[in-house]
Amino acid sequence: MEIILKEDIVNLGYKNDIVTVKSGYGRNYLIPSGKAVIASLSAKKMLAEDLKQRAHKLEKIRKDAEELAAKLEGVTLIIATKVSATGTIFGSVGNIQIAEGLAKKGFDIDRKIIVVKDAVKAVGAYKASVKLHKEISVEIPFEVVAE
Repeated sequence: MEIILKEDIVNLGYKNDIVTVKSGYGRNYLIPSGKAVIASLSAKKMLAEDLKQRAHKLEKIRKDAEELAAKLEGVTLIIATKVSATGTIFGSVGNIQIAEGLAKKGFDIDRKIIVVKDAVKAVGAYKASVKLHKEISVEIPFEVVAE
């Protein structure tokens, strides 16, 4: 089933993308919740017209994402957490802790766009990826230390 997304959905696509999903996911979740519409011929024509009219707005959003990416380039985080005697963390460090660390440094970034590749369960140096725009993502190095 082809649908047009009305908002960004993690691991599926971005706003105004035409994506193919399973019929049940589209009919039972995306369309009733207002996150997507069926990609009919008329809906595709309306989307093309909207994109043509909003091209300059989308360029501004992209430039804002590039500016934020430039500011985030030199940022490194140190996350202090409780650690056992063997050096393993109680729990794990994820996108929530990274979002809190970035907030302390003055960056208001939604935790949903932060991706930590591996499960962080030990003290050490890691990298997280922040997806600011379709084409723009920034890698933020962070270090987990004992509290």
